[in-house]
Amino acid sequence: MSSLLIKNGTVVDGTGTAPVRRDVAINDGKIVDSVSSPDRVIDATDRVVSPGFIDIHTHFDPQLCWDGLATPSLEHGVTTVVIGNCSLSLAPVKPEGTTKLISMFQVIEDIKKPTFDAAVPWCWETFPEYLDFIRGKLGVNVGALVGHSAVRYYVMGKESQERAATTSEIDAMCSIVDEAMAAGALGISSSYLDMDEEMRPVPSRFAEVDEKVALAKAMAAHGRGIWQVVPYIVDPEQAIANIRELGDISLAAGIPCSYQPLLGSGGRALDDQVNALTEQHERGARVYGQTMPRTFDMNMRLSETSMLLFGYPTWKTIMDLPADERASKFGDATAREQLVSEMAPRDGRVFSIAQMTVGDVYSEENKPYQGRKIAEIAESEGKEIGEVVLDLSLRDNLDTEFKLEGVVNADQEAVVRLIDSPVCHFGASDAGAHITQFCGTGDTTYLLSHFVRESGSISIERGVQCMTSELAQDWGIRDRGTLETGQAADVVIFDAEKVKITKEEFVDDFPGEARRYVRRASGFEHVLVNGEVVFSAGGYSDARPGEIV
Repeated sequence: MSSLLIKNGTVVDGTGTAPVRRDVAINDGKIVDSVSSPDRVIDATDRVVSPGFIDIHTHFDPQLCWDGLATPSLEHGVTTVVIGNCSLSLAPVKPEGTTKLISMFQVIEDIKKPTFDAAVPWCWETFPEYLDFIRGKLGVNVGALVGHSAVRYYVMGKESQERAATTSEIDAMCSIVDEAMAAGALGISSSYLDMDEEMRPVPSRFAEVDEKVALAKAMAAHGRGIWQVVPYIVDPEQAIANIRELGDISLAAGIPCSYQPLLGSGGRALDDQVNALTEQHERGARVYGQTMPRTFDMNMRLSETSMLLFGYPTWKTIMDLPADERASKFGDATAREQLVSEMAPRDGRVFSIAQMTVGDVYSEENKPYQGRKIAEIAESEGKEIGEVVLDLSLRDNLDTEFKLEGVVNADQEAVVRLIDSPVCHFGASDAGAHITQFCGTGDTTYLLSHFVRESGSISIERGVQCMTSELAQDWGIRDRGTLETGQAADVVIFDAEKVKITKEEFVDDFPGEARRYVRRASGFEHVLVNGEVVFSAGGYSDARPGEIV
């Protein structure tokens, strides 16, 4: 490790205090008061110097097996990612259990089996063994949650999706949690919502509250830990019940709980959830909602995966086939009637396929359709919604891009209130998951460019605090989140007037027949992890100083 001096920067230190111009000194990976003869000096004149940002909701678990940088996170100033969310982690797992984990990841997070086959070696069984596998390869810090569904399936097998656990089974699960926390796990994730590859509730949904409290207490015995969940968002009343149960777990085990997502779509349902979170805080529980800053836009291509089609059985059945078999099935005249019938607009939906807009196309015949809504095309040509999707897609070898924009999480005033709320956390990015539909990475850049600079609705000191110390403190990520002396030197240097997201790209850089959307950034000049420059305006360095936090 070496010493470094960042000179003349405008320091936004993560505590929420006003920016101040001063130097930041680093030695042996820590923030120090001063260095007399630094090995390197970075001139940060007219630049903001802040702590590295924390992304508390990612699914980089598989990607870290071949990409210890968790790209493109560092390009957006993210120096710590939390993996293992939504009840899913890659450990613990028995050799015969890998197929089940892959299937759940494929359905819930849209990470395909060929990717696992190509790049995830499954050379571990326990959670500590998985951490040992990724440790030493990391350019970014990693906070790892152990997945409740993974633990439950490891202990109970198929019966994990059939019944409550016995006392001995709960004890076995608690031993796994104890072992994981001792090895450096950050907490536990669970789910009230998700379904597996057979559209059955995932294992965590069969757990009773005594099991959850026992696991939470096993975690809390290590002096830290957070319980993260996906609520049953399809039923507002059930979502409120989830919040109340989280309050009970928090109080019983003395731990914080995280509820994801809490979306700024306005209306009574949002107010009810915020009020429910507030009630839990008033009774002494620590239950926080996670909210994202961006409109939750999604893309769909029939050549890839798409959670937007899960509610259409025939479409989903074909989408589950290998990519090279789909075109003939979607083009089958005998299947067309059923496909079109299923995609008829339904009342009461927050959004529908009809609202999507045609994005990238590849055939000359499809070019006149770019930028037009599917519903408008259907009306002008006298077709059903499903016919438009099929006809355009088949002409592009299923690669036609359909875009859902400006519908979900679209009430930006509500989003600002949530970001600034004492019962909410900045999170819910889903980075690393659903990569064929959107890129979750980039929310940090969007907060700085849109809410801080363009609208001015959030001050830069508050915005940075939401992405750093507030999360580090509430999530138990120790020694990070501020630029105070003694803290780990995770540091971002950026131009506040230029930081922005560049155009989203659909790239072919993923193993196992997979492509993904990425959002690049501009304006970030240096990103340091534990005192070493890992990313700069010139690209990535060879440094891999990331730690399990």
